[in-house]
Amino acid sequence: MTGSQAIVRSLEELGVDDIFGLPGGAILPTYDPLMASSMNHILVRHEQGAGHAAQGYAMVTGRVGVCIATSGPGATNLVTAIMDAHMDSVPMVAITGQVSSGVIGTDAFQEADIVGITMPITKHSFLVTDPNDIPHVMAEAFHLASSGRPGPVLVDVAKDAQQGRMTFSWPPKIDLPGYRPVTRGHNKQVREAAKLIASATKPVLYVGGGVVKAHAAAELRELAELTGAPVVTTLMARGVFPDSHPQHVGMPGMHGTVSAVTALQQSDLLITLGARFDDRVTGILKSFAPNAKVIHADIDPAEISKNRTADVPIVGSVKEIIPELTEAVRSQFESAGTPDLTTWWAFLNNLKETYPLGWTEPEDGLSAPQRVIERIGALTGPKASTLPGLASTRCGRRSSSSTSARTPG
Repeated sequence: MTGSQAIVRSLEELGVDDIFGLPGGAILPTYDPLMASSMNHILVRHEQGAGHAAQGYAMVTGRVGVCIATSGPGATNLVTAIMDAHMDSVPMVAITGQVSSGVIGTDAFQEADIVGITMPITKHSFLVTDPNDIPHVMAEAFHLASSGRPGPVLVDVAKDAQQGRMTFSWPPKIDLPGYRPVTRGHNKQVREAAKLIASATKPVLYVGGGVVKAHAAAELRELAELTGAPVVTTLMARGVFPDSHPQHVGMPGMHGTVSAVTALQQSDLLITLGARFDDRVTGILKSFAPNAKVIHADIDPAEISKNRTADVPIVGSVKEIIPELTEAVRSQFESAGTPDLTTWWAFLNNLKETYPLGWTEPEDGLSAPQRVIERIGALTGPKASTLPGLASTRCGRRSSSSTSARTPG
């Protein structure tokens, strides 16, 4: 088969159902087999829209989002979405066409070094010039995007590699030397963390998007209820712990609640799970939570102690670390007793009552956007995201590759 057919076949083998894209000259060879595929192609009006749609798709479904664009301006238009996915740890694979391998580096028509451009903002960027490399590159791209700390991966395929012939076989061998994400937390560090929790009088569970990515909501709730500590959830972690839960004190940071911000500032221990001490949360780092010791658990070792030094660093997936930590804390409580957080909660509950979230009705008689959201919430209830039909709604119909194309090159 051709390299283009191999791209489409690889996507099918990887379980892809939906692709967001905009055709153009250097990627047109791949659109022919794509349109004959059972996969659903959603035609966008701008490549940046394809990238953001794939990003949103991944965030909602938990699957790898896929976007596709042509070379040069098509590829560079994906950069904003790729960067956004990188910052928010969203699993995404961007497939771009590239000029023929023989003219790469000559400033050919609609040529851009998209691999070089995206290298700082992807987990990895591949350039494919041999059609025989396509199956294993596609498999490696999806593995990289979805494992460890999720993120975007770029696959740039030269036009002659798309048109060249190859022999397809599946599954290919994945060979990524040096890429070995750690998922299991170090037992000694987990025990040290449990000791700090057992001795803290003002602990806070500082929860980030890593807990969402790890699908560890149930594990988080068990740990929270065992410790009795207040929970703050960052913007990327909203929904992983119920707002209605009495231990939830809100979202931290410059757009957060008074209770969440003050809880962090006044705490003596931050139990940081899948968060990265972003400046929107911390403000000026040297004045952030000045009296707190820090437990920091994250699958990405580069994040630990990057912004705030961790007293107890734990590298691994919070899906595995949180249950281990829960058991270690339970053992500590059984041997040393459960800490009394009554005074801490009296202080925080007073803040929640004094500074609740609220809004003011406009005086001009028009509806406030908060009123719309409030009405939607009243109609849908607390389980709106699982209403029948929402999960199965398709994003669009397969669209013709002959429209809105870039100038063929």
